[in-house]
Amino acid sequence: MGLVCSNREEMQKMKNLGGIGNSGRLSAEECEDEAISKLSISTFQSKEEEIERKKIEVREKVELQLGRAEEETRRLAHIWEELEVLEDPMRKEVAMVRKKIDLANRDLKPLGLNYHKKEKEYKEAMEAFNEKNKEKAHLVATLIELLTESERLRMKKLEELCKTIESMSLNP
Repeated sequence: MGLVCSNREEMQKMKNLGGIGNSGRLSAEECEDEAISKLSISTFQSKEEEIERKKIEVREKVELQLGRAEEETRRLAHIWEELEVLEDPMRKEVAMVRKKIDLANRDLKPLGLNYHKKEKEYKEAMEAFNEKNKEKAHLVATLIELLTESERLRMKKLEELCKTIESMSLNP
């Protein structure tokens, strides 16, 4: 619109300048020029109006798209909030379970060391026990041999004594 006003003003100035030189009379050429100027101005104004209409249409379409975009943004924000609410309990539970696992690992380490130590002590004690058991079995076997030998010797001695007594009783 600003261009229309400035072009009209320029045309008016030119008319006034031309009119002053010819004592206020317009020649046929000037009338023709004026008609062409009016037609140009009219064409320019109609184009300007068309541009303005299209500008308004585009603005309305942009505003409509902006409204849709804002609505989509609100929907996405709502969905995002729901996702965060869903993630929070899982994150907390996962963090809590991981913390418990870490605590269990920390407790297991000394227990594992203690277990291995006790297992080694158990194996050593078992070996010592088995060794002593073998020693005892050997000693028992030796004792049985000794007792058997002792009984045999005592029986032999008793038999000798009995023979001696019998021989004394037969020889009075």
